[in-house]
Amino acid sequence: MSAGEKSGYSRLPSLSLPKRTESELLIPFAVDEVLNNHTLIQNLTIAAKDAALLQGVLMRTKEDPTSSETICYAPFSLFPSPVPTELFTQAFEVQQDFNLLVDKISMDPEFLKKALASTIEADEFTARLFDIYNQVLEEGITQPITLGINRSDYMFDKRPGHAATLKQIEINTIAASFAGLAAKVPEVHRHVMNVWGKPEEAAKIQSNKAAKGICKGIAKAWRLYGSAEAVVLFLVERASRNIFDQRCLEMELWNKNIRVIRRQTMDIYERGSLDENKKLHIDGYEVAVAYFRTGYSPDDYHCDECWVARLMIERSLAIKCPNIATQLVGTKKIQQELVRAGVLENYLSECPEAIERIRATFVGLYSIDEGPEGDEIIAKAVEDPEAYVLKPQREGGGNNIFSEELKQVLSNIKDGSKRSAYILMDRIKPQAVKNYLLQSGAAVKLTECIVELGMFGVYIRNCNRLVMNVCAGHLLRTKSTEFADGGVSAGVAVLDTPYLI
Repeated sequence: MSAGEKSGYSRLPSLSLPKRTESELLIPFAVDEVLNNHTLIQNLTIAAKDAALLQGVLMRTKEDPTSSETICYAPFSLFPSPVPTELFTQAFEVQQDFNLLVDKISMDPEFLKKALASTIEADEFTARLFDIYNQVLEEGITQPITLGINRSDYMFDKRPGHAATLKQIEINTIAASFAGLAAKVPEVHRHVMNVWGKPEEAAKIQSNKAAKGICKGIAKAWRLYGSAEAVVLFLVERASRNIFDQRCLEMELWNKNIRVIRRQTMDIYERGSLDENKKLHIDGYEVAVAYFRTGYSPDDYHCDECWVARLMIERSLAIKCPNIATQLVGTKKIQQELVRAGVLENYLSECPEAIERIRATFVGLYSIDEGPEGDEIIAKAVEDPEAYVLKPQREGGGNNIFSEELKQVLSNIKDGSKRSAYILMDRIKPQAVKNYLLQSGAAVKLTECIVELGMFGVYIRNCNRLVMNVCAGHLLRTKSTEFADGGVSAGVAVLDTPYLI
């Protein structure tokens, strides 16, 4: 079977589009018609917003993030953005390789300990995660079944005189979000195209089965746990504007007759328990799968009791998504270690093609640990701060450091051990596109943007046997070029749909 058949994710449609010059790629449809027709844009904007509400592309408001009494549409682009078919296909095909790599590294405690040794000395959050990892290793892994749901994010690097290339920004191994809403946006963009009178373009917009693909993985893990009465536990934040994205997954599971409960970390501390067989119980429910939509930021552990709860979950028989080892694989330090010579070969020696596919997506990543190697790259970055991105060991968007701020931070930490809490990465230079970004309360105007493509991967390992490994779907986010960092939840990026060219 092909990769597409194995995953259940539809293969790319056959596209027959006219060749366009580089400038014409700014908007994939009738550029002049868009730019010179304000009435058209106004009418399409109204239709698009109503379609988003009808399709359930929703978020809670900033003013009341804990209530669904008042909601708004999630930010999205008026038009689908152009994405090269070749690069989309490349990202799709390499996702199973990344799934396998993440899983193999998560089973290698010696590599994790060595790679993260300097980081845990400098970064307290990573150190506390690692303490939990060490404790469960010492006690013995209770649950041999592993469920991984990750998202590998890319930009299209465009250098003068060269075709755009797919380059990885990061891989998220915990709380990879927006699969639910991303699956709904294509229908909104089809409607916009149809209202505009472009049914052929509407028909070429590919469906996105990300939510269904992810829930197939959760459901399979639930069945492998082996108790029809057990539940899937969503670990959630105290306040979540993005609750409807989570609800999309919940509804998919309920439709499969799988009970879902939502609890916060403190609920586990206050009312959770392990029985003599280390089964996790909360409020009378036995937990088969613990799916984390929180737990990736220091802010998620606002007291010591939250850490106690995380340890309780990790020690339990519940299938964790992710388990603590897989979360550690998602740290920026591990991402940087993967570019070192021979590391990929240690894990994927049986598949040289997978090594080539993964390595083709890498940009330069550099350790800035104390020593000559770190000193040299820090000096280069201070001299040319526009060429690099400084990354702390944080997830969730909005944490990266650029330009003059990068220079200042490096100058402040270059003589101390705190520098091991960061890595440096070559800055990707993406080609700009133009679009209208629809954000609640903001004026609608033509904006120069960059796009970011994410691919969702789902895998399940039972003991040492991989029983599922698929690319489940995709996420396209677009943001104004005036912002260097930040995602949809941060109010910077908007949801988008790839229009394959």
